[in-house]
Amino acid sequence: VQLQASGGGLVQAGGSLRLSCAASGRTFSSYAMGWFRQAPGKEREFVAAISRGGGRINYTDSVKGRFTISRDNAKSTVYLQMNSLKPEDTAVYYCAATEERYYFVGTRESQYAVWGQGTLVTVSS
Repeated sequence: VQLQASGGGLVQAGGSLRLSCAASGRTFSSYAMGWFRQAPGKEREFVAAISRGGGRINYTDSVKGRFTISRDNAKSTVYLQMNSLKPEDTAVYYCAATEERYYFVGTRESQYAVWGQGTLVTVSS
């Protein structure tokens, strides 16, 4: 599978963005999906993950209540709705995919085999 992330941009603090990650090449519903981010000068970190059917979801604590991950298997796309954005959310956001059992949600980079190219989110204060 190949992944193409989009939707990043510049937004003021308190604003919203929706990231999309379109997959191609293999059956999308076979893949658990995740979003990670890498801020300037920092290591890449987990943001959110969703199981193959969307029935299980996991978030890092810092985005709970503000971000929502979802997927549309018919469109082979996973989304990350980001609300109440903060300057500390500024980062390059990456989507990732892994073929796993149906209810798997991965929170570690090593659990994902395929990565998109990243999309930059900048939140101004």
